[in-house]
Amino acid sequence: MSFHVADTPTLQAVATEDEQALAQDLQARVEEAAGQAEAQPEVVEAAEAHRVAQEQLDRLRVAERALNRHAKQSRDHLNDLSQTALDGLVESAASGKLEFKKLSEQVTVENQIRAITRAIEKLTEHRLPLAQIASLREEAHALQSRARAMERIAQERAEKVLGQLRDAVSEEVVLPVDMSKGVVGALLARAAGLKRSAVQVSESADRIEREYQERYGR
Repeated sequence: MSFHVADTPTLQAVATEDEQALAQDLQARVEEAAGQAEAQPEVVEAAEAHRVAQEQLDRLRVAERALNRHAKQSRDHLNDLSQTALDGLVESAASGKLEFKKLSEQVTVENQIRAITRAIEKLTEHRLPLAQIASLREEAHALQSRARAMERIAQERAEKVLGQLRDAVSEEVVLPVDMSKGVVGALLARAAGLKRSAVQVSESADRIEREYQERYGR
């Protein structure tokens, strides 16, 4: 280490002068600390709640696709039945004895289509938007939980570093420490990004909820 304090009163101490090695070491430490945050009980619990809510939303979307597919198939089948039933009615009338069996089958399919249509309406108008709101709320909560955990770990690391620097402070009275370029700064930056994402997700949930309440008054 070579410097002249008269020319350079502000000093910077690093573990190594190899910038690439410093960057790699910083990244490894940041990932380790972030992993600790992700393992916090409240973070795991929030992530699980979001997973459950998202799975419920996905199941309802699968149900919607299946019902729409079945409705199309039923309509096509009904069209075929209609033609067959009419032809059968004409033929039975020509033979002197009316037969309504095909019409009965047609009525059954029509009832199925009406039931499917009502189910689709309930899904699209109520269950899907409510499930989407719930999933977004849980996602926002999970993001906020991760952000708080990272901030807490950053605070703990900062306190630890400052504790280790107390001897130097006692020697020189004042020792400024820039935490923004190390693990603490990286964690706080990640936490800030998670908070921004949480706000955006929460705003999406608010918008969908307002639209639902305006439409259905609930």
